[in-house]
Amino acid sequence: MRLISKRCGDWGIVSMDKLKLQWKIFAYLLGFCFLLLSILWVFQTLFLSDMYKMIRTAEVKEAIALVEENIDSPTLQEVFRHLERAKEITVRPTHEFIRPVDPVPARPDHRLPETITKVHEFVRKDGTVLSLTFYAMITPVEATVSTLQVQLLMITGIIVLLATALAIIISRRIAKPIEQINQSAKALGSGHYDAAFNGTGYREICELSGTLNHAASELSKVDRMRRELMANISHDLRTPLTFLYSYAEMMHDFPDEITPEHTQVIMEETERLTSLVSDVLDISTLEAGGPIPCKARYDLTESLQKVVDRMQELVRGKGYELVFESTEKAFIEADEGRISQAFYNLLLNAITYCGEDRAVVVTQHVSEDRVRIEVADHGEGISKADLPYIWDRYYKVDHHHKRPVAGTGLGLSIVRKIIDMHEGQCGVVSEEGTGSTFWFEIGLCAGMEGGCEGSLADGNVFMKTN
Repeated sequence: MRLISKRCGDWGIVSMDKLKLQWKIFAYLLGFCFLLLSILWVFQTLFLSDMYKMIRTAEVKEAIALVEENIDSPTLQEVFRHLERAKEITVRPTHEFIRPVDPVPARPDHRLPETITKVHEFVRKDGTVLSLTFYAMITPVEATVSTLQVQLLMITGIIVLLATALAIIISRRIAKPIEQINQSAKALGSGHYDAAFNGTGYREICELSGTLNHAASELSKVDRMRRELMANISHDLRTPLTFLYSYAEMMHDFPDEITPEHTQVIMEETERLTSLVSDVLDISTLEAGGPIPCKARYDLTESLQKVVDRMQELVRGKGYELVFESTEKAFIEADEGRISQAFYNLLLNAITYCGEDRAVVVTQHVSEDRVRIEVADHGEGISKADLPYIWDRYYKVDHHHKRPVAGTGLGLSIVRKIIDMHEGQCGVVSEEGTGSTFWFEIGLCAGMEGGCEGSLADGNVFMKTN
């Protein structure tokens, strides 16, 4: 549908698709009104004569049926008078019937009235046959049509005015909350996350407003955490870079005073930089949702043991105790690098937040078709208020921990993404003052009884660093 409009002084054709919702509703309602009026005009002017003739023909048939029922009744004459008085149908014996003289038209342009004449023979109970003629005149409808046209013109004008007013009211009422939501959405798109959506009047609009308010709240939360992340990353990057620059400057100015302690600081700060950059790159890669590149069957137990060994070397001399417990081997089909990364993040998180005993216990549980890995610490635990958000990006429960390894707030989010990629599950059980146990489950290789091949000779593996 197209409408004629004037824009910038030039008349042109505007498609309905480019109109505002309010004017679309107005146009559709008004168009529907004109459609109904058009139908009314057609039936009241063009088909009025045919409809009237059809009705008179049906009345004559009904009169014949009425006479048929009362042909032997002594009140037959009363029936004739009733038909003539009520239906304007004349009934006479055929031999006595004289056709009335057609009236002269009132105006030269008027047609003579049409008539309906039916002759019907009725058989009485005594065997005699009575022939009756039914005569009915079809009154000219030209005058009626003219009257209806005048009335229709007046009715059309009134209906058009009422329909226009009603269409404007309805279109504004429907479009106004949507326009308000649109304005708030534009503000939200511009970065104003405090924009409020207050659409009312219709259930769907109320539901849309609620959804958009929730989205705005989540975007505000994500933006706030993103800003915090950037601030944290900036701070965490600045510190090791300052150390690196200072030690590099010292080594440049005093090459003879280089000690193993100096190089150790440089190595540790470089490792911190590498960890920060890796976390940011990993979460970006996982958020892209790409396929698992290296999915293959491998020994999960052996792989976890290697990660624990590497972590033991990393925290050697700092008083931490790492314990890995498993009674049987578990084989899975997955990306070993990604699974190791997820486990490493859980282990690093436990070390960062463990208690004064500095003990971390890793336990492997094998069931019929799944393996469950638990990483437990005896730290301060996580409050119930923080539990729903610990898997979110950029979220850190404690921004002021004093552990040797600083986090970016991305580690647990990376864990969830990796486990989800492998169609596994992950979670946490925590109690304030007692500690936390992070876990993940993943399916074992198909066709393996118990999900394991062989068992560890000594039953348990304990790895300690003092």
